[in-house]
Amino acid sequence: MRNLLEVCCGLDVHKEVLVACMLKGGIDEEPEPVIKEFPTLLYGLDEFKKWVMENDCHDVAMESTGVYWFPIYNVLESIFYEDGQVNIIVANPHHMKNVPGKKTDIKDAHWIATLLRAGLLAPSYIPPKEIRELRDWTRYRDILIKELVGHKNRIEKHLQQCGFKLSTILSDIFGMSGFELIKKLCDKGKLTQLDVEECLHGTLRAKSAEVQQAVAGQLSAHDKVFLTNLVKIMENCQKEIEEVERHIEGGARQYEPTLQLLETVPSIQRRASTIIVSELGVDLTMFPTAGHLCKWAGLCPGDNESAGKKKSTRITKGNPRIKSVMVQCAWAATRCKNFFLRDWFYRLRARRGTKKALIAVARKLLAIVWHILTTGEIYEETRYEETKKNQEERRKQKLKAEATKLGFKLIPA
Repeated sequence: MRNLLEVCCGLDVHKEVLVACMLKGGIDEEPEPVIKEFPTLLYGLDEFKKWVMENDCHDVAMESTGVYWFPIYNVLESIFYEDGQVNIIVANPHHMKNVPGKKTDIKDAHWIATLLRAGLLAPSYIPPKEIRELRDWTRYRDILIKELVGHKNRIEKHLQQCGFKLSTILSDIFGMSGFELIKKLCDKGKLTQLDVEECLHGTLRAKSAEVQQAVAGQLSAHDKVFLTNLVKIMENCQKEIEEVERHIEGGARQYEPTLQLLETVPSIQRRASTIIVSELGVDLTMFPTAGHLCKWAGLCPGDNESAGKKKSTRITKGNPRIKSVMVQCAWAATRCKNFFLRDWFYRLRARRGTKKALIAVARKLLAIVWHILTTGEIYEETRYEETKKNQEERRKQKLKAEATKLGFKLIPA
């Protein structure tokens, strides 16, 4: 291997200890390894920071092992902000595996430093600190929404166990009418016809008799207390989601121009654009092309070929959060009128099936996002007019060819 760095440091990160191997020496010389161990407590990380600065080391690499690399990255990032000369690489562990049977903490750190010295480590994409803080809030919101769905399912399950069949009449038992009925059940345990009529709104008033039959029962003392606690937990979760939404709005305010650019795409709205910015950031120079970004997100087919045989081409894991939001936007795109990707989805679905067509639309949407964030231009549907004309012309030629095969001749109307 050809060496590129004179001083570099490889880290083997664990929960309680940090093993560092620093290689120092000329490019054409055998480097001298310096091994040191540091505790991962704050005082140990401060000692590691001073050690790196004293040795004039500007290149550090480590594995992305769980969440243990975060505090170390933050310490090294502070050096970067001080002098702007530290290159921090957090690499995929699969890209730096050593020979099996020769694994110790010291050997792992030395191997990482050796790969770094030769320039063989590809850095993982880590957005700036402000983007990471916004990402923490958006990811936490997703967790809370899943918890809220779980709480709602528990309430519905408990009502079914008690013999209340609200979900057979109401499409959403947590709408205005349904939730008022549930809260009145928590207060009284049994509903009269007058109680039911007071809770119903809109078109549900015409179904008053059916709703009365669905809630014609009485909660026991235990069921009443249990249901009340479930409702309180759900309401607390809703309040927490509202609080998180306010934090997200505050953090995303500085990226308002970028959010508005993304929302020029018909199927991308505010929540999706906020998640996209929180996961990707606004500077995509890390990804030279749209294909690199799609590969990183896990929206490209896998490439597995051996002995001339194509094996599985399943999409890779990638970034599950950006992949999830792009698939949701792809579903929305299939329902947008006068949208090029909608027509393209239905043509592709006929040949490859719904799932593959949906992933293909998600990939195209992510490629559009890359172009918007890279060029700063808005999305314009008129760019696809020429493509639509060409597709329509090919369709005409295909119909003419089919008619000729069957012995017919098409005449323009």
